[in-house]
Amino acid sequence: MTAHVLMYSTGVCPYCTMAERLLKSKGVEEIEKVRIDLDMAQRDVMMQKTGRRTVPQIYIGDTHVGGFDDLAALERLGTLDALLQGT
Repeated sequence: MTAHVLMYSTGVCPYCTMAERLLKSKGVEEIEKVRIDLDMAQRDVMMQKTGRRTVPQIYIGDTHVGGFDDLAALERLGTLDALLQGT
């Protein structure tokens, strides 16, 4: 069982694609994607929640991970698996 993953993204973001690929390689079967290029109100929500303007912005459970670089850093540190398992 993996934690709920929410990712703010756009349709043409290569970092969003890389983040999704990394998450899928870790066994994440479902990613709730919020396309901020299709819904500008969601862009405002993302910016208020995260304080950031760039995508992807990734949440695992209640934890704001950040963007792809932040996600990849968790993987390099060996802490991504525990976060995905909710531990």
